[in-house]
Formats: sequence, structure tokens, C-alpha cells
Amino acid sequence: MDIFQLLSMAGGLSLFLFGMDLMGQALERRAGDGLRDLLGRLTTGRAAGLLTGLGVTAVIQSSSAATVMVVGFVNSGLMTLRQSIHVIMGANIGTTVTPWLLSLAGLDGGNVFVRLLKPSSFTPVLAVIGIVLYMAFPNTKRRDTGVILLGFATLMTGMETMSGAVSGLGDSPGFRQLFVLFQNPLLGLLAGALLTAVIQSSSASVGILQALAATGQVSYAAAIPIIMGQNIGTCATTLLAAIGAGKNAKRAALVHLSFNTAGSALWLTVFWVVKAALRPPFLNTSASLAGIAAVHTGFNLLCTLLLLPLSGAFEGLVTRLIPDGPRPEPPAQLDPRLLAAPPVALEQCRAVAAKMAQTAGTALRRGMAAVREFSPALAASVRELENQTDHYEDILSAYLVELSARPVSGADSAQAARLLKLIGDLERISDHGENLAESAEELHKKGIRFSPAARRELDVLSAAVEEILELALSAWLEGDRERAALVAPLEEVIDQLKERLRTSHILRLQQGGCTIEAGFVWSDLLTDLERAADHCSNIAENALELGRHPLREADPDFRAQYDRFSKKYALD
Repeated sequence: MDIFQLLSMAGGLSLFLFGMDLMGQALERRAGDGLRDLLGRLTTGRAAGLLTGLGVTAVIQSSSAATVMVVGFVNSGLMTLRQSIHVIMGANIGTTVTPWLLSLAGLDGGNVFVRLLKPSSFTPVLAVIGIVLYMAFPNTKRRDTGVILLGFATLMTGMETMSGAVSGLGDSPGFRQLFVLFQNPLLGLLAGALLTAVIQSSSASVGILQALAATGQVSYAAAIPIIMGQNIGTCATTLLAAIGAGKNAKRAALVHLSFNTAGSALWLTVFWVVKAALRPPFLNTSASLAGIAAVHTGFNLLCTLLLLPLSGAFEGLVTRLIPDGPRPEPPAQLDPRLLAAPPVALEQCRAVAAKMAQTAGTALRRGMAAVREFSPALAASVRELENQTDHYEDILSAYLVELSARPVSGADSAQAARLLKLIGDLERISDHGENLAESAEELHKKGIRFSPAARRELDVLSAAVEEILELALSAWLEGDRERAALVAPLEEVIDQLKERLRTSHILRLQQGGCTIEAGFVWSDLLTDLERAADHCSNIAENALELGRHPLREADPDFRAQYDRFSKKYALD
């Protein structure tokens, strides 16, 4: 191989790897909600986890990326260790799709149908369609479809360039001797593992092997151990992703390594025995592109079928190798590994936002309880909850901003914007809960007491706010549009209650039934309760995915619900 062929080989490899990465990212974006729904159906069942891993990997065309996502899921608490084992096994099967696509380059025949199936015939067409979609439809799913086609065209062009660059090696004695050397199963296994660990993609390393096989010098005796080694090498990406992660995430990465190593060791032993005892003639024949794809698929299927019943044993093994510490490990949240999969990262954000919603709701409820019956412990718990809510807001805001800076679909961008608005409203609700606790503390320290009439009025307003909080949070958490529609009329009732309570206070003040000092605290309480209700209304609008709630006075349903709440929270 001269310098020009070497440069051509390097250029082809670069195009191949770039096209694979470009296509995988675009497939991930294009899948969007479909990928999120696929992960949402995940259960502890072996078959469901296996199919999930297979489906996700087939979509994004990378078992390394899929297993890195699995580490992120486990680290963020979205997936248990047992679930991850089945998904990892499925990912090993899903990654076998790419070599079958690459094997089309090995088709041989003169009729029109076979020639159309060859990449050299259809790749230019895909590239033309891809560039038209890419340039004509900015920021749409059609643009992502164009990127997928361009990525695939680049990948296949790189494959053909590599094949052309190494074609002359078929007559090279040194190259022939190299693959004779790899017929030693251990050397072949090591070569496959090292190559895959370096380029961090088993699909890409199989593609490189297929390109070398085009020389006719790669026998099945050499190809099979290399393919087995590639399954071990692909674990390098997962192990790197687990650095700095929690114990369960490290265990998931170790499951990937132990499963792939056990499968490769077992079947390599079987291969060695068969080769030594039976000496099947086909092992010495030249491996075809389709033959390599078939070996890759068959090997991964056999590993999964054999080791799937032992998933519990793998879980026990990694748990013993990475034992729990003396203290329970706090669950990590918003794993940066998942930023590579925006739909999944958004699902992770939604899960953390749900915890934030529950925390903020509890802070407001305890703040109202402190006003009714103050205790220092209750006020301290409200402050702790408010600090937790602030923490949630900080990590969610930073994560969503970082996610929005990445190439995401229009739907994912809109959801990220809604989540940013939501966490702002939740943080303000917890702030009002803390304000209520501080007002209750002021009343307690100064010995201020409201009149019985004022306390009854405040109880009515607090009950209305508690109901609107429950309606808004359940509407968002459960996607209940009927409950969301009840929030706007109740908010209108709360606004009017606040004004009536202000007027009642002024009358009591004029009649000597209330002090000016108590009036300041009273005003603060009314303001915090009414503003908390406003933020609940914003959350309901967020649940309905609208800029502003459409149900207002002119709507019959709005009027009916408004009248119902007015009677329920009447002061007289």
C-alpha cells in the first residue's frame, strides 16, 4: 500500500465514522416522542426490556450510545439495575442492523434490480434527496430526515472508499500473513477488542472488517474471533461513561462488560474446540460482507439466548463486586450523559420537575398550616422544603438551558420552554409558602391574634387555595385536562375573595376590631395566598399547553364552575 492508498484509506474511514455519527444523531432527533414512548413502556419483564434495548439501538444505530443512555437512566433513577440488564442484552442484538446495510456493497450481478440495490447506484440518489430536504426545510423533522440520508450516503461513500483503498492488499503477502495470524482465536479476539475500544463503535469496527474482507484475504477463521472481540471492545464506551456515576450506574456498566465477556469467552471456547476437532472447510474460505453480517447477528443472538436466563446471576455478581456502602447513596439527578438523547433527557427533567412540584406543594400547605397553628418545627420544615425547591430550580434551569443549546426538534424545544416556565411557578409557590410561615412566626412572636371573624375568612381563602393547588398539580402530573379546566374559575373566585377580605379588614379596623399592626400581616397573608393561586393557574395553563386559558366569563362551562366555587367558598 503506497502513501496515496493510505491517505485514501484514512479519508474513507473518516467519512465512514462521521457518516455513522451524523446518521445516529439525526435518527435520535427524528425518533423524538417515539423513542420516549418506547422507553416509557419499559417494564421489569425480560422480554419487554430486551425488545426495548433492541428497538432503541436499531433506531439510533449504536449499541455504545444505547448502553451509555442506560447508564444515565440507572444513574438518574429512571431505570433499575435489573431493567438495565435486559436492555443491554437487547442492545447487542439491535446493533447488528448496520452491518447488514453495509453488506449491500458486496452484491454482485448484472441485472438491473441487483445493480439498483448496490450502494454505488442508490447512494447518490439518497444524497440528492437529503441535501434538498436539508436546505429546503430548516428546523423541521424533514430536515432531520435529510441529515439521516446525507449521513447514510456519507457512510456508504466512506465504506466504498475504504474498500477501494485496500483492494490492492489482496496480493500483498504481508497482509495475507496478518490475517493468517488472526486465525489464532486469542489474537483475533484481542485485535477485535482493541479496534472497537479505540473507535468506540462495534458497528463501525464490523464495517471496517467488511471493507478489509473485500480483498478476499479475510477467512471466516479470522473473522469470527475478531467479531467476538468486538463485543468486548464496545464495553469501553460504557465503562468510560460510568466514571463519576453512582454505584448502580457503575454496576450497569459492569453488567455490560461481564455479559459480553462471558458470551465471547464461552463461544470462543466452542469455536476453538470445533475448529480443532472437526476442522470445517468453510472456516478457510474467504468471508463475504453478508457472511460477516450473518456471523455478527448469529453470535449476538446466541449470546443473548444463552445468558438471558442468567440475568439475575449477573445482577448478584455486580452487586457483590460493587457493594453498597454503610450509608445509602443519594440518587443522582439530571445525568449529563442523557443530553445526547434529548427526548430522554426531557423525560428525566419531567421526573425531577414532578419531585419539585410535590416539594413546592408541601411547602405551601405547611405554610398555611403554620398560620393556623404555629410551631417552630413546622416553620423550619417549610424553610427546608423551600431550599430543596430552590435546588431543583437551579439544576433544572441549567440542564434545560444546556439541552436547548443542542440541536433538538421543535416539539422538544417547546417542551423544554414549558418546563422552564413550570419550574419558575413552582419555585414561587414554595416562596409564598415560606412567606406564610414567616408571617405566622411574626404573629407568634408579637402575640398578635386575629378576630374570630378574620380567622374564619382566612380559613375559607386557605381552603380555596389548597384546592386550587391540588387541582393544578394533579392536572400537570397526571395530564388531567378536566382538572386543569377547573383552575381558572377557582382562581377568579380566589381573586374576588382576596378583595372582599381586604374590605372586611378595613371595616374591622374602622370599628376597632383589628389593629394596624395586625393589618400589615393580614395584607401580606392575602397577597401570598392570592399570588400562589395565580401560579397554580399558570401551571394549569402549562398542563393544557396554552398561552392563556380559554375558559373565561363568556364560556358557559366557565360560568357554571365559577358559580359552583363561589357557593362553595362563600363567606356568609
